[in-house]
Order: sequence, then C-alpha cells, then structure tokens
Amino acid sequence: MLSTLQVVTTVAVGVMVGVEFSVAFVMNPILDALPGDSRQLGHAHGGRMLGAVMPFWYIGSLVLVAVWAALGWHDHGTRLVVASGALLLLSVLMSVLLLVPINNRNKTWTPENRTEGWEEGKDRWIRWHYARVAVIIGAFACLVAALV
Repeated sequence: MLSTLQVVTTVAVGVMVGVEFSVAFVMNPILDALPGDSRQLGHAHGGRMLGAVMPFWYIGSLVLVAVWAALGWHDHGTRLVVASGALLLLSVLMSVLLLVPINNRNKTWTPENRTEGWEEGKDRWIRWHYARVAVIIGAFACLVAALV
C-alpha cells in the first residue's frame, strides 16, 4: 500500500509541477505575445480555469505527502518526504497570501473594467509564480530522492 501511495503522490506532484512550469515558461509568454486585449483576456481566462483546479491539487498533494510521511515514518527517506511537505506547505501559503489575491482581481477583468495598472499586477503575479514553481520543483525533487 505504501509503495502505491508513493507512486500516486510522486505522479500527482510531478504533474502539478509540469503544469505550473508550463504556465510560467510556455503559456505566459504565449499569452503576452498576443495582440491588444487578447493578452489580458487570455490571462483572465487562465486565471479562472486554473484557479478553480489548483487549490484542490495543491492541498491534495500536501495531504498525500503528509500521509506518506506518517505511514513511512521509519523509512530511510522520511526526512526528504517531510522536507517536501514543508515546501508544499510553503507553496500553499505563497498561493493564499501572494498569488490568489492578484489572481482574484485579474480573472474578473475585461478590457472594459480593468484598472490602469493591470499589467503591473499580472507581472507581479508572474514573478511570485516563478518563485512558487521553484519551491514545488524542490518539493518534487525531495519526493523523488526519497524513493531512491
């Protein structure tokens, strides 16, 4: 049972890292290259779409890691699993405190109601997102290292 949990957890976190990496280094540059209002509309749509899914994914991943740490408490890689959990907790806190407030504004904007500084808010979100991606990559690396 523990080995199944380890695989499921590692895959869940790994796919989450892949999605967030893609947002940072593929989707955002594509959206930023769109002309005119399409750029802002694309970011707003992405914020609505991923904003609905990611809270469950982040919290679910954290719960899976916590269960892995509890069930495998005496295994050789438990410290790495706990480190991964700490990094995932940090990513959740970063999300709630830094990224979600910006996203909640951005996802409601249209070309007609956006504020003057909407691009500055988007750029701030992107900078925080890069930091969060680094944190979850670290969490994923700890999980993989715990398996070997």
